[in-house]
Amino acid sequence: MIQSRSVERLIEGVNTSDGAGVKLTRVLTGKLQRRLDPFLMLDAFGSDDPDDYIAGFPDHPHRGFETVTYMLSGRMRHRDSSGHEGLLESGSVQWMVAGSGVVHSEIPEQKDGVMEGFQLWLNLPKDHKMAKPWYQDYPNTAIPEYVSSEGVKVRVIAGSSNGVFGVVSREITEPLYLDIHLPAGACFYTDIAATHNAFIYVYRGAVSVADTQVDSRRMGILKNDGDGVTLHAASQARLILIAGKPLAEPIVQYGPFVMNTQQEIHQALDDFRNGRFS
Repeated sequence: MIQSRSVERLIEGVNTSDGAGVKLTRVLTGKLQRRLDPFLMLDAFGSDDPDDYIAGFPDHPHRGFETVTYMLSGRMRHRDSSGHEGLLESGSVQWMVAGSGVVHSEIPEQKDGVMEGFQLWLNLPKDHKMAKPWYQDYPNTAIPEYVSSEGVKVRVIAGSSNGVFGVVSREITEPLYLDIHLPAGACFYTDIAATHNAFIYVYRGAVSVADTQVDSRRMGILKNDGDGVTLHAASQARLILIAGKPLAEPIVQYGPFVMNTQQEIHQALDDFRNGRFS
């Protein structure tokens, strides 16, 4: 018997800036890291004002987790200290394992127009935090898609949905990352492992989960009370659905470093200051 999850609570993101002044909304903050383990952060950015994004994110370090950048619209250039370089364009995904430590930059390659997308931080298990840094770009055309019988378009970035597998899989955290486009009046269902924490973030329109409406620019944390979720849209809507298997390990964060102990944070700071990142 399939049981659809319901909404535990609604979250309104915090407007802030990062990098060299890029304006964004921090949707998943540190206060939610335990509840939404293995996810550490979700930022949503979107503006047609170049002053909000043009300075980008100059060189900055990371250690101990993975970053997933999904670009809805715009062009962003990535360079890092491991020698990787790539261009994120509309509809594409960048997946980076910071692992033992990397310094990278993300700089817009556009003077005007809309820059919109998301960056998600996915924690690494303690035995993988010092893994060799890794990076991969997936162009728009490489992201698997399917359309349901009700006309719902689903882009599968990670994990699987209704038999369609994404471009990325992770054995331990088993992330699911979907971009879902619902036409007016449509209903959509997908499985979510009962063991996984899950949430949705609506970025166009509004959707209903059971008897709760999740409006645009709101996160709906899903209760761990089912093995899937059913979404309804009275009018056109777009959202991302994210789920993952919790690590249930200590989380110690200091800015761009996420480890398991305070001692490991001190070591990360020392390694970065002394040029020991890759």
